[in-house]
Amino acid sequence: MDDVEKHSHMTNKHSLELFSLAGKVIVVTGGAGLLGKVFCEALSIAGASVAVVDIDEGAAKATAAQIGKSTKASAMGLGCDVTSPDSVASMVSAVTKEFGHIDVLVNNAASKSSNIDAFFSPFEEFSLETWREVMAVNVDGMFLVAQAVGKQMKQHGSGGSIIQTSSIYGVVAPDQRIYEGSQYNGRSINTPAVYCASKAAVNGLTIYLASYWASDGIRVNSLTPGGIESGQNDVFKEKYSQRVPLGRMGQATELVGALIYLASDASSYVTGQNIIIDGGLSAW
Repeated sequence: MDDVEKHSHMTNKHSLELFSLAGKVIVVTGGAGLLGKVFCEALSIAGASVAVVDIDEGAAKATAAQIGKSTKASAMGLGCDVTSPDSVASMVSAVTKEFGHIDVLVNNAASKSSNIDAFFSPFEEFSLETWREVMAVNVDGMFLVAQAVGKQMKQHGSGGSIIQTSSIYGVVAPDQRIYEGSQYNGRSINTPAVYCASKAAVNGLTIYLASYWASDGIRVNSLTPGGIESGQNDVFKEKYSQRVPLGRMGQATELVGALIYLASDASSYVTGQNIIIDGGLSAW
């Protein structure tokens, strides 16, 4: 069956079948985190076998066990330091040993550093040490995992989909006015420059890899959330919501539709794109 016949056949499938992930093997880094847990569960419900990958191996295994219990899907939990080439190689090896291959990578791991006070320091006082620590996960880790999984996809020869979690602040600058009186879990917050720079780098890596691996049938796209409600105080939520045409913050579950779209055959002709889910914030 040539490409024209293949895609003609796909248009004759029931539309919902295009979104099925049955039989697909998906790796989710940062899989035990705020977004990662939601992503892993949703992908499992859609039919995928999921490798929950996280720096916290215990949390990864617990998340996988919960998914297996609630969805009856195949799930495995793995510890992995995405800043370590050896750790990433071991993770990919373990996943392929268990499932045979990898169809989809959700390149989602990110860090606020080991020192949260340093992470929220003003730009004028922000340390190079903290900058490099965040970049090591948000950029180096993204590169290492994409490299290792993309290589496996290329060797397997069946194409694949890589979905890289970015942020609206990799596209637009944060409005500094919303942070006066704003807190997250009781702590005064801001959005530091390292976060914006690292997420902009994710978008650059995405378009490069989309072109680089296109001939191998590997699609690469960015998934860009706007502000997700998760523990911000009312001051922040009100100020942020005033910047959004839909008038509110998002919920993690509202990213799931785009995630499944990008992971599935429904997006077979989509690559090199940044899917922004921000309630319209970037439209203003």
